[in-house]
Amino acid sequence: MAAPFDLAILGSGSTAFSAAIRAANLGKTVAMTESRTLGGTCVNRGCLPSKNLIEAATLYWESRHPRYPGLLPAERRLDFGALIRQKDALVNEYREKKYQSILNDRIKVFDGPARFVSARAISVNGRVIGARRFLVATGTRPTVPSIDGLDSVPYLTSDLLTSGEEQELSKLPRSLVIVGGGYIALELGQMFRRFGTEVTILERGEGLLPQAEPEVGPTIAGVLEDEGIHLRVRTQARAVRQDGAEDVRVIASVAGREQTLQAERLLVATGRRPNTVDIRLEKAGVKTDADGWVIVDPTFRTSAAHIYAAGDVIGPRMGSQLATPVGAHDGAIAAENALTGAAHSADHTVVPRTIFTDPQIATVGLTEAEAVQQGRRCDCRTVAMSHVPRAGAVRDTGGFVKMVADADSGKVVGVTMVGRDAGEVIHEAAMGLRLGATVKDFADLIHVYPTMAEALKIAALAFTTDVAKLSCCAEG
Repeated sequence: MAAPFDLAILGSGSTAFSAAIRAANLGKTVAMTESRTLGGTCVNRGCLPSKNLIEAATLYWESRHPRYPGLLPAERRLDFGALIRQKDALVNEYREKKYQSILNDRIKVFDGPARFVSARAISVNGRVIGARRFLVATGTRPTVPSIDGLDSVPYLTSDLLTSGEEQELSKLPRSLVIVGGGYIALELGQMFRRFGTEVTILERGEGLLPQAEPEVGPTIAGVLEDEGIHLRVRTQARAVRQDGAEDVRVIASVAGREQTLQAERLLVATGRRPNTVDIRLEKAGVKTDADGWVIVDPTFRTSAAHIYAAGDVIGPRMGSQLATPVGAHDGAIAAENALTGAAHSADHTVVPRTIFTDPQIATVGLTEAEAVQQGRRCDCRTVAMSHVPRAGAVRDTGGFVKMVADADSGKVVGVTMVGRDAGEVIHEAAMGLRLGATVKDFADLIHVYPTMAEALKIAALAFTTDVAKLSCCAEG
C-alpha cells in the first residue's frame, strides 16, 4: 500500500468536492472515490438536468397556453430526443467546468465502489488506499418500495434524468403512473404533463406535502389538476404487472377500494435512502441508525474518531436537509474538523428550500405548526399572490405568501411562498431570518416596483394593514 493520503473521501458529489477543495487549500492530499460518474447526483441526474428540462417544459406549455389575451396558442413542435441530447451536453459541460477542471495534483480520483477493509484503509477495484482521516459522503439513492411484482416489471426512478446510463429516459412516454407524491414526483409529473404525457400521481397520504404549511398542498394540487394531472390521494400501490409488451398495470387501493391503473411507463418516486449498505462501515467501527443513516456528532465525527460523514448520507441529523448546498456547506466544515482538530458545527436553522413546480414552492425557517411546537406565541399572516402588483401585471397570480412571526419579539421565524419566482424571493426572507429581522423591518424595506420580492413587504404590512387597500407601491 502506498503512503497514506491525509484524507480519503468516499463519494465525489457536492459534499465530497467541497471537502476536497478545503483539504487541498490546507495543503493536504486527498483521495476521492466514485462508483458511478464524477460529480455525484446533483450535476449528473438531479438538480441540473431536472431544472433544465423543467424550464423547457414550461416554455413549451406556455406557448400552447398563453396567459395573455391577445396571444394566441402556438403549435410549437417537440423533439424530445433533441431535448435529451442538449441536456446531456449541458451536464457534460458543467461536469467538466465545475468538477473535472477543479482536480489538481493534491486531489486524486479513484473510479469504482469503495469499501472499508479496515479502520484505516478502503479498497477500490482491488486497490487498497490508506488515509489518516476519512469522510463518508456517499449520498443517497432512490428508495425502492416493497410492491408485489416490482422486481419483474421495468420501472423508472429519478435516475431517469441521468446521462449516458441505462436508466436514462430518451423517449417521451405517452402515459405515466408515478408512485409517490413528494417533491420529485410533483416536479417530474408536471414536467412530463407539460410535454404531453398523460400523468397519474399516487399519494398514499391525505394530501400533498403534509409537512409544509397546510395551504401549500391544496394550492399545488389544484394547479396540477387544472393542467390535467390525475391526482389520487389516499392511494397505495399494492402490485404491478406487465403482460407481454403491454403497458404496466398498477393495482392500487384507492380510499380503501381496489382499482387498476394502466400506463406506458411507471415511475417510482418514494423517497431516498442512504448509500451505506455496501461500503462495510462496520469494518471501520462506524455506526448507523436503523435506516442506514450515518450517526455523527455536531462536528460531523462518526463513532470512529478518525472518520467523519456529511451530506445526504447523514440524513436529517442536526436539523440537516437532503440538499446539495447543505452538503457542500457541511463538507468543507467536516474536512477542516477532520484535518485540523477543529470542532466547528453547522447552523442549519436558516436553510431556504424550493420545489421547482410552477408555481414554485419556497420555504425557509419554521412553519406555523413548528413554531407552536417550540412553545412560541405565534403571529401569522397569509396573503394571496393576487395582492402582489407584479403577479397581476404578468397575469400569474396563483399562490400565496405566508409569514410566521414570534408574537413576543416581532421577529420573523418562517416564510412560505407559493408563486412565480418564489425560489429567488425566498433568499431575501432567508437573509432576514439570519439577521433577526422583525415584521417591521420587512415592512419598512423599500422594494423595486413591481417585483415578486415585494410579496414579503406586503405580507409584513398585512400584520397591521388591510393589504387590499394599499396603493400600488405597497405603502400603508
